[in-house]
Amino acid sequence: MTHESQLAKKIDAGDFIVTAEFLPRASTDISEIEAIAASFKDKVTAVNVADNPHGPVLSSLAGSLALLKAGVEPVYQMVTRDRNRIAIQSDLLGAAALGIRNVLCLSGHHQTLTKSSQSANVYDIDSVQLIAAVKQMRDKGVLLDGTKIKGDFPVLIGAVAGPDMKPMELNIMRLAKKVEAGAGFIQTQAVFDIETFENWLEQARSRELTKKTAILPGVMPLESAEKAEALREKYMDLFIPDSIISRLKEAGDAAAQQKEGLAICIEIIKKIKAMEGVKGIHILSGGRENMVPEIIAKSEL
Repeated sequence: MTHESQLAKKIDAGDFIVTAEFLPRASTDISEIEAIAASFKDKVTAVNVADNPHGPVLSSLAGSLALLKAGVEPVYQMVTRDRNRIAIQSDLLGAAALGIRNVLCLSGHHQTLTKSSQSANVYDIDSVQLIAAVKQMRDKGVLLDGTKIKGDFPVLIGAVAGPDMKPMELNIMRLAKKVEAGAGFIQTQAVFDIETFENWLEQARSRELTKKTAILPGVMPLESAEKAEALREKYMDLFIPDSIISRLKEAGDAAAQQKEGLAICIEIIKKIKAMEGVKGIHILSGGRENMVPEIIAKSEL
């Protein structure tokens, strides 16, 4: 199938890709998104719109449409934590009808890691099954129950991987399942441990997964030693080495630590962007979207 998205075209052309993340707020003020879109425009190929990662905020679908209208290509994120297969397919049809051409499929962090810890989780299907469902809708033109879709569904499918997750063998097996199910690109969790990421990438190369999908390692500018320690304690799929925590602490006050966090991010980009099998970089801003243009400029992306 021929995709319409710029992200798909760049992947097909073998171009180096830069994507970024936008974390919606609990807000109905579209002008905020328009301002963010203006800062991203012509600097990135596409922008992920997070799907309620920390609790209820503006929906990824609405945020994606707002970016699209502002001239920035969105990557519509969908987590299976909050929806059953009926809602999932309905939202996917809506996204395609509105002109959204990239979908990132993920399970989502458990609701106990959000501000809405009392909410029920759904997980009717997992991320691999979601990828397969979107592929079926795209390639066969039918829903999971066999209902034929009227109209085109030209969607590029993406997925997420966590290079730090152990054991490595099962980690790579799950990556392979996502690629086999139909993931055309993989965005990883933020990379801080270069050695572990290099090992993960080598394992992916050895199974020729890097030839079958576009690997976009994630990077993140850390704000402070305190926040870095909180991140690695909260999320099992994110590992930040002690050496990085120490660098942040030794930098000095809050402003100095933020500057050091940016420097570390740029160092990591320069180390991983030339690795064989890396097709681009995904910048995870953690809600500090204003830093993305500076990261791009200083790392010469």
